[in-house]
Amino acid sequence: MDILQSDRLLYSILIAVIIMVGGAALFYYMKALQHPAEIQQADAGEKQDLHFVLIPQETENDYWRLIEEGARQAEQELGVAVEYNGPKKTSITEHIEWIEKGIASKVDGIITQGLQESAFTPVLNKAVRMGIPVVTIDTDAPSSERAAYVGTDNYEAGFMAGKALIEDTGGTANVGIITGSFEARNMKLRVQGFRDAVQEESGVAIMDIKSSEITRIQAAEKTEQLLNEYPEIDAFFGTSALDGFGIASTVQQRARTNSTYIITFDSLPETVKLIREGVIDATVAQQPYEMGYESVHLMKDLAEGRTVDAVQHTTVHIVRRKDLPVSESLLLPKGGTR
Repeated sequence: MDILQSDRLLYSILIAVIIMVGGAALFYYMKALQHPAEIQQADAGEKQDLHFVLIPQETENDYWRLIEEGARQAEQELGVAVEYNGPKKTSITEHIEWIEKGIASKVDGIITQGLQESAFTPVLNKAVRMGIPVVTIDTDAPSSERAAYVGTDNYEAGFMAGKALIEDTGGTANVGIITGSFEARNMKLRVQGFRDAVQEESGVAIMDIKSSEITRIQAAEKTEQLLNEYPEIDAFFGTSALDGFGIASTVQQRARTNSTYIITFDSLPETVKLIREGVIDATVAQQPYEMGYESVHLMKDLAEGRTVDAVQHTTVHIVRRKDLPVSESLLLPKGGTR
């Protein structure tokens, strides 16, 4: 074969390839015109891998583990990725650092608390302005630009605790309050709700309030201090599960179980055990599993451009020993409300 014939053959092959490629391109173009939605959905499916971060107050806290369980259930149902990471022990500084890490990682959404509104608002607003939606959970930061809050109405929960104490004590009690923090918004609202509930009950007096710094040991020590300073105290209100555990420990050590009324928060297994044993008289049972479940659903809606309600309160119940046989199912993890 001479050079001229070789060039003609190569030219023919090139023309054939161009015709084949052009034909294939025309075929897919016509298909796209006929089924544009299907093509868009396929492309979206390839790109869709939403990555949310859930930043708890304490990663190893039993209450937050229940929130994580609810989030994991929603994660499986929705096909998203939920990262659970944060401080091992309560630390405002470290908590904010974890939010900053989420922003730097350009996650698709941040689920976290607004523990101290003045400290958290700037970093939450920063996330939103960077295009990252924020859902607050358990503790709200309503003055921030967060998209939604899901969790307990903490003022109403504290009010319910006050009314329960009045009912259970016949309206006569000298009360000591142990709260996890004087600064945390959820704790402040619970205390205020409790105060408002009992303020017009002449037989109920709040003797003093002390902070446990959200630790069981400090709650026990502060309970000891209150009893030393006010021997007439015969009732306690603890604004968190750890506060309740600390109060119960000191009351038991002092052999005052039968003469001291205790109402606390949450329905962790240890709380339920102490209620069964008659050490704790009542608790405000929140729904942490539901909070985690609903927060991930809300976040997916936000990430996909849908509008959501700004405040979504989860239910609370007052649980006493007599309620456990019929109400214990309310204390166990279960699916969300969707």
